[in-house]
Amino acid sequence: MSLRDDLTKLQNQLGEGTLQRSYGSIISYMSQARSYFMTRDGERAVSALYQGVFDMTYFALFPPALKSRGLKLAIVFDYESFTFQVWLAARNRTVQRKYWQLLHDCGWSGGRIVEPAAGVDAIVQRDVASAMELEAADALTARVEAVACELLDDLVAFLDTHDTETAV
Repeated sequence: MSLRDDLTKLQNQLGEGTLQRSYGSIISYMSQARSYFMTRDGERAVSALYQGVFDMTYFALFPPALKSRGLKLAIVFDYESFTFQVWLAARNRTVQRKYWQLLHDCGWSGGRIVEPAAGVDAIVQRDVASAMELEAADALTARVEAVACELLDDLVAFLDTHDTETAV
């Protein structure tokens, strides 16, 4: 299919208005969720919202026990799977590889470990909910918060046991 064909299809779909409304709903929800976590954790503990290019939309949380290791939690909407997820991610590829190796070698069982590769930012992924849960935004936010807290608790327990270098 040519670029011209792709652009024609996009123009037709945009003419319907469905893409704009759906995308707007996702961005609006993620902005509200980010505000919720900023209120809860403080402005310095939450990153800006990355809107993405129909790959992912996310913001990061920087709990002290992870930040000191160069790690963060990401609250993600993944467009390919059309799901909300919570990820363990790192500040750079070196830190990502280090903690991927630690989790892999020491038997992490608290979520899907993601093999490092070009364009892959997650170290661990936990699914939260499908996009269809946007209709109940407060319940979705409660679920996102619960999954993020569970992942953080599991990671801190694991890292306190297996990570001899707490700061990178």
